Amino acid sequence: MTLRHLRIYVTVCETGSMTAAAKKLYIAQPSISLAVSEMERYYGVRLFDRISRRLYMTDSGRQTLEYARHIIALFDEMEQGIRGGRSAGSLRVGASITIGSYLLPGYIKALKEEFPTLKVQAAVGNSGTIEQKLLENEIDIGIIEGTIHSPYIQCETFPGDKLIFICPPDHPFAKKTLGSAECLVGQEMILREKGSASREIFEGILAAREISVQPLWESVSNQVLLEGVKAGLGLSLLPNYLVRAGLEAGEISKFSIRGLELARKFSIIYHKNKFLTREAQTLIGMVISGNGRRGNDGNKEKSL
Repeated sequence: MTLRHLRIYVTVCETGSMTAAAKKLYIAQPSISLAVSEMERYYGVRLFDRISRRLYMTDSGRQTLEYARHIIALFDEMEQGIRGGRSAGSLRVGASITIGSYLLPGYIKALKEEFPTLKVQAAVGNSGTIEQKLLENEIDIGIIEGTIHSPYIQCETFPGDKLIFICPPDHPFAKKTLGSAECLVGQEMILREKGSASREIFEGILAAREISVQPLWESVSNQVLLEGVKAGLGLSLLPNYLVRAGLEAGEISKFSIRGLELARKFSIIYHKNKFLTREAQTLIGMVISGNGRRGNDGNKEKSL
């Protein structure tokens, strides 16, 4: 078994066909088929089910892909590290949207001060997207608000922020404490998309109480939701970082639900098989130790 076999296999998985893999790698299609067949014979498993001339990965195939991606990545990192000295040259960082908007620029600036020649590439998306990019070796480190779902990912948590329920200033909920989450039933909600950390938290609150709320709006942008609440279009659940200025300006108001604590932790994540460069290790230490920039506003609340 060679790296050539693994590179071919990964390309077949990513392109979805042996013909497409052959074109991408500039290799004859029979050679692609032979490499995959040799892998299947070598390990004594079927990597693909071949149905109606299409390839469908088996469970063994998915497990093999996970290993193959990271064996190749480790090899490439070794090549880069040996030829380029101790410096990694570049670091690929992914961040969920709130962290990417408010914390990531500061982390990258501090990292660049320590490693001036380091090239940092950043990708911002919801927590689920960042986790998937990590699994597919598209990024080296992820910093997210949500929880991880893959057993292949290592997670280290650090203090995060607080989510705040917000509403228009003239809404009946403004500055009040609701008796229970059931008060949200029938309200027009504008929420983040499925896969985002705040949406997972919101749906978890409802699921625990066996209630359902259908959002009026969904968006990948926190700012869109904030503007929607300012315009009186509905209620939302957003990070304290984002809503603080609007609360102070009186453009929006907040409310709470009795007994519901919405403080949350953030996580820095990386693949368990990932070789962490000196720069990556520095970023991890920086993120875990440097997060004392959070606070909550103290608006008074009345009970409802």
